[in-house]
Amino acid sequence: MSEAIRADAAPRPVGRYPHARRAGNLLFLSGIGPRDPTTDAVPGNEYDADGRLVRQDIVAQCHSVFANVRRVLEASGARWEDLLDVTVYLTDMRRDFDAYNAVWAEYFPDPATAPCRTTLGITALPTPIAIELKCIALVRS
Repeated sequence: MSEAIRADAAPRPVGRYPHARRAGNLLFLSGIGPRDPTTDAVPGNEYDADGRLVRQDIVAQCHSVFANVRRVLEASGARWEDLLDVTVYLTDMRRDFDAYNAVWAEYFPDPATAPCRTTLGITALPTPIAIELKCIALVRS
């Protein structure tokens, strides 16, 4: 058996899926992006007068996506320190990897205690975001 989790403090999922699903002591988070939970805006996105995306701030999006992951973890009974594995999707690996990696180091300064991580460069995500995280965590309660 598994339990679906909805985190009211996190942005709504963009599809028909839960924020997370708990199976035993493992917690599987659906893809989490950097959208603001209140406004649905993407931090750091800039648009021209015609509404076309002209700039993305990966640092702002990294901080926001980490905050959203934390919200889902807390709603699920887990903590940031309980992350075991993180898959990261970047829409522009060449432009964003170094800045993303620097923000990662702020949140996980000790590689010995950081979760495992895989980073993939992809061509697009379903909303105008530059980063999405897919996480697995341990629930201790």
